Amino acid sequence: MKIYQTKELKNIALLGSKGSGKTTLAEAMLYECGVIKRRGNVESGNTVSDYFPVEKEYGYSVFSTIFYAEFLNKKINVIDCPGSDDFVGNAITALNVTDTGVILVDAQHGVEVGTQNIFRTTAQLKKPVIFAINQLDGEKADYENVIEQMREIFGKKVIPIQYPLSCGPGFNAMIDVLLMKKYSWGPDGGVPTIEDVPAEEREKALELQQQLVEAAAENDEGLMEKFFDQGILTEDEMREGIRKGLVDRSIYPVFCVSALKDMGVRRMMEFLGNVVPFVEDMPAPVDTEGNEVKPDSNGPLSLYVFKTTVEPHIGEVQYFKVMSGTLTAGVDVDNISRGSKERIAQVYCVCGQIKTPVDKMEAGDIGATVKLKDVRTGNTLDAKGVDIAFDFIKYPAPKYSRAVRPVTESDAEKLNVILTRMHEEDPTWEVVQSKELKQTILSGQGEFHLRTLKWRVENNDKLPIVFEEPKIPYRETITKAARADYRHKKQSGGAGQFGEVHIIIEPYTEGMPAPDTYKFGNQEFKMNVRDTQEIPLAWGGKLVVCNCIVGGAIDARFIPAIVKGLMDRMEQGPLTGSYARDVRVCIYDGKMHPVDSNEISFRLAGRNAFSEAFRNANPKVLEPVYDVDVFVPADVMGDVMSDLQGRRAIIMGMSSENGFEKITAKVPLKEMSSYSTALSSITGGRSSFTMKFAGYELVPGDVQEKLLKEYAEKNTEE
Repeated sequence: MKIYQTKELKNIALLGSKGSGKTTLAEAMLYECGVIKRRGNVESGNTVSDYFPVEKEYGYSVFSTIFYAEFLNKKINVIDCPGSDDFVGNAITALNVTDTGVILVDAQHGVEVGTQNIFRTTAQLKKPVIFAINQLDGEKADYENVIEQMREIFGKKVIPIQYPLSCGPGFNAMIDVLLMKKYSWGPDGGVPTIEDVPAEEREKALELQQQLVEAAAENDEGLMEKFFDQGILTEDEMREGIRKGLVDRSIYPVFCVSALKDMGVRRMMEFLGNVVPFVEDMPAPVDTEGNEVKPDSNGPLSLYVFKTTVEPHIGEVQYFKVMSGTLTAGVDVDNISRGSKERIAQVYCVCGQIKTPVDKMEAGDIGATVKLKDVRTGNTLDAKGVDIAFDFIKYPAPKYSRAVRPVTESDAEKLNVILTRMHEEDPTWEVVQSKELKQTILSGQGEFHLRTLKWRVENNDKLPIVFEEPKIPYRETITKAARADYRHKKQSGGAGQFGEVHIIIEPYTEGMPAPDTYKFGNQEFKMNVRDTQEIPLAWGGKLVVCNCIVGGAIDARFIPAIVKGLMDRMEQGPLTGSYARDVRVCIYDGKMHPVDSNEISFRLAGRNAFSEAFRNANPKVLEPVYDVDVFVPADVMGDVMSDLQGRRAIIMGMSSENGFEKITAKVPLKEMSSYSTALSSITGGRSSFTMKFAGYELVPGDVQEKLLKEYAEKNTEE
């Protein structure tokens, strides 16, 4: 296979909502470039992209698939990404290591929420975008409506390169206004007939060509002057203008295709080969030090591993982009991220599960290797003596969580190993061993995301697992001051145990004045603070302990033991066993015994005094609340609002954003447990949401009563 230079490389991310036809388009692209001799289809499970068992089981993409096409003396690397919002991590990864996004839009459904989410990501990463309107042969296809919707959402930068002469099952012809040609196909698609634009379409074609010429000329002063002088540009000049417009995102070209019948696909491939930016046309990425790393084949060798998988019949496969330098098979490299050494024995060009060995790869190229010892997704591999590191992919926060455990308890360690490996393959799966909840919490982007993981664990690793509702990390606090004293006394032959502690507790807020005087009933307690400990708590908030002992009632050496007792109860609150927070404790009196007092006695006395005072301080349970943004079509706005209000949500605002309604709300985590499933059901999968931790707030009285009752019943059973 030919070794392609950096100036001959183009990297494309194939994107779109679920069901828009990306896998089918990928097959047509590979067929048109001669990579495959026969197109597969999703129904038969024989496509290049969807080759994992779980993808064949579900019938659509779960993983991104890398393939390449040699076309017009160039190498086009393509990453075909899953359309489901649950697997958005794949699209984010792909856009970070490619240079142009091709976004498919279903001609029957138009711009969907998933389309907008993907476009938003391209904007954040400043990547060029090309739109391809697919399924123009569908029953409900409506090109004009889709174009109007796209312009409304994405603006006037949406410029058609082509338009169909008709839509629906009769779609078989289109006008290309860049070439000013008519393309038409037979019933089964394939090789088109290319003719001049017919007379009846010439006026419309010229009008659209004028819009294209104006858009192309805007990006080059020389072209703009020529356009004003002559009113026209040559085909090569238009291509150059469009390329510059793509790089600075001032033009979004639109193509027409029927991926299923292979109509318009080759023409789009010609555009990808001739017009879209090369690797070296794009802004250089920066390393962790903020330095630009240009894709220079003569520069220092640095690889970025953007994907790792365990593949059938192969084992571990690492996919990388050559960020700088030239990679040759057999080279020794340092794993900058993990401090280990590796040898890249083999280098492969990738086409789905087909790996073609090559001797070397130039900067900007995308490839794979196998059986490295200690390499994870996100690692940087450098030649010896090179110290470049990359960390540019940022993933969204998880939106759906479940507690996971093996059916057989003895398999817990095995499950942990599998989940760690899964996270390394897909960083959007997060695994937390929660000491607080005594559960392993698995989080992802949605129910299907986690269900896919479950299928793989049970079918690939043969380990049955159970998903359960995760416990909620409640917090406990107090709302008023209270006093308590407790004497711990135990005598059982020999030395006994004795410790007595008197404390006052109150709610703590940052910056509050030192304690002075407290009044309970007719009794007044004046505090003389000797020293103060502020203990930041790992779970949020503080425990503040003021030593107000006078006259040596408790020896100073026992104060740390009392604090340990207080922390025991902060870690397991008296109400529900949840972590407590934001409490100030004044230790003001007590008693000790010259022989029987010891650390354990005062630890137990402090723990029990705290429990009693806490219950008398009008304690409250706090629950985690999240800021939630929901993007929905206008026609289901009312249903989504009603559902949110049924989840104890506080609606903070509503706005319109690019053709969709945005609802902003604060929602308790307890009510978000299955929200992704419910939202998908209400809106037919046309919505999306994001959630971010906002803080802790008091639970309503009825909810607190229920939690206390459940905790009491649980302790009684135990």
